[in-house]
Amino acid sequence: MSWSSYGSFLVFALVLILIPGPDFAVVTRNTLASGRRRGVWSAVGVTGSNAVQGVAAAAGLGALVVRSQPLFEAIRWAGVAYLAYLGVQAWRSAWVGRYPPLAGDAAPPGQATAGFRQGFLSNITNPKVLAFYLAVLPQFVGGSAPLAVLMAFALSHAVLSLLYLLVLVGALHRARRILSRRRVRRCLDGLTGFALLGFGARLATERA
Repeated sequence: MSWSSYGSFLVFALVLILIPGPDFAVVTRNTLASGRRRGVWSAVGVTGSNAVQGVAAAAGLGALVVRSQPLFEAIRWAGVAYLAYLGVQAWRSAWVGRYPPLAGDAAPPGQATAGFRQGFLSNITNPKVLAFYLAVLPQFVGGSAPLAVLMAFALSHAVLSLLYLLVLVGALHRARRILSRRRVRRCLDGLTGFALLGFGARLATERA
């Protein structure tokens, strides 16, 4: 490993992180619905899942999942179902159009748990994240890199993802009074529902 290859990996990872995906949709909706606390914990859930899958890929467990077609398919369809569930929830919220008053940072503890759970599950049930680590890491570190190096690269990706999502949460929280107006919220929930269902449909049609 060289510092130049590590820097190249960080640039590559940052570009991928900036492309909106299910994690972006989940963190955005939770921040607008329940405030900074739930948004932050959603981001922690997403990046915790990234770390778990990155370490699993570095340790060789990811390859076992990808090669085991029944297990890979079971995880993939669980991810499809969960994204569809979140998408329908967003659509239902847009259809009903009833939103409680804005919650402050001192939201109930259950909001943090729910945020972490949604962030973690929306990512851990996507086996394509494992496939990403397995396909990308060897291109930057080679096929015979030590386990510690592989884990350092994988965890660096998770840290970058966390930093980006925390910046996103902060920006959304500051604009929340405008974005949480009923008409705007209904529009955003509708778009979020479309996005989540779209991500689920894409995951359903992709092949390992």
